[in-house]
Amino acid sequence: MAEKFGAATEVDVDGVAVRLTSPDKVYFPELGSAGTKRTLFDYYLAVAAPMVAVLRDRPTHLQRFPDGIDGEEIYQKRVPAKHPDYLKTCEVTFPSGRTADALKVTHPSAIAWAVQMGTVTLHPWQVRCPDTEHPDELRVDLDPQPGTDFEDAREIAVDVLKPVLEELGLVGYPKTSGGRGVHVFIRIAPEWDFIEVRRAGIALAREVERRAPDRVTTSWWKEERGQRLFIDYNQNARDRTFASAYSVRRTAIATVSTPLTWKELATADPDDYTIATVPKLVATRDDPWAEIESVAHSIAPLLELVAADEERGLADLPYPPSYPKMPGEPPRVQPSKKVAAHWDDDGNPVADG
Repeated sequence: MAEKFGAATEVDVDGVAVRLTSPDKVYFPELGSAGTKRTLFDYYLAVAAPMVAVLRDRPTHLQRFPDGIDGEEIYQKRVPAKHPDYLKTCEVTFPSGRTADALKVTHPSAIAWAVQMGTVTLHPWQVRCPDTEHPDELRVDLDPQPGTDFEDAREIAVDVLKPVLEELGLVGYPKTSGGRGVHVFIRIAPEWDFIEVRRAGIALAREVERRAPDRVTTSWWKEERGQRLFIDYNQNARDRTFASAYSVRRTAIATVSTPLTWKELATADPDDYTIATVPKLVATRDDPWAEIESVAHSIAPLLELVAADEERGLADLPYPPSYPKMPGEPPRVQPSKKVAAHWDDDGNPVADG
């Protein structure tokens, strides 16, 4: 079978020998010979320098498709016990309290190894090792819902989110999601825990929602979202990961989650950024995220918004269903399934008896 997909070889990746097997296996069927494992491997080598910069020391999960994007998907959080000596790992703690040794990216060889393992997309945490309890990124996920699209996400990012950030003294760095969404990252000082950073993200999302209520929602429940853009605030919770900058996505044309300037985002089409086009883009333009490490912002202005929201009666929002019940979290009850007799006029549960 290996011979069918080409002979295995060793590739020198910045001084580290990385084994590549089945290089001719097609990962993106619609691309044919332009979408093989070797194509993917070469793509990641071409963007390794800026990619390692954004991934450095971050625990990273792997979205693997060993038989191509039409085959089985494996979301791998742990590095196998048997792995090359050149790999580094980092212990993370999941919401359940269990721990794992995740891949820690310190060198392009870690990315190359991940591709050898069938990885298409790398998903980093918002922390850096060894301090995995204090995020250094606040992440905004503008997620189109049915009836909305990338244009909506792009316009809200540029026309609403960016001005809010500027008013708060924060600098955001946008990228395409590789799909229909837009991601914006804000570098923050690692002085707050996951709960505080998530609440800061909720406050930011609510402020955007207030400015565009007919186009944006923070409702966790799909039945309440309508044809509005959802800001997925829970992407700031522990163990919630984004596709990294420069990661390839599971799409027919192998789109890439691509960092952009705000000016570029204003006219961007996500389908223009693929494994075929992004290497040239990286080689011929300045890195739009080159200054992302220059300032680690305080989230104090956002925590002031949290306090103001609480005075308005806006408390925490639901966590994902896989999480244990969190302090201060409202009941995770889908609105259409609430029994009226069990809730007061303010939406709070009525104690039995």
